[in-house]
Amino acid sequence: MSFITQFFIKPKKPALIQVPAGSFTIDRTGQIVTSTLPHSFQTAHLLAIGQQVLAAFRSAEHAEMRLGELVIHYPKLKLVACEQRGGAFVLLTPQKGYARNQ
Repeated sequence: MSFITQFFIKPKKPALIQVPAGSFTIDRTGQIVTSTLPHSFQTAHLLAIGQQVLAAFRSAEHAEMRLGELVIHYPKLKLVACEQRGGAFVLLTPQKGYARNQ
């Protein structure tokens, strides 16, 4: 009876994913140096975010534009990245609401 109840009467709800809060530093080679994010936040995600941030800073440098800080607002997350000698410091903060004038 529990088999029928488990799969047909009470479908499982997907687990809610908590928006991360913390920061990390990535060096110019793409390696994570430090992180204050919870261990539940996968390293692969940190590396993916870090690679995109480094690519943005390198693209700006290639275009001869001075870019010291990158700020991205998502509906539930704010990402702030600061360039540091070829690497970057990235801060992730959850947002309760999204306002266009922030």
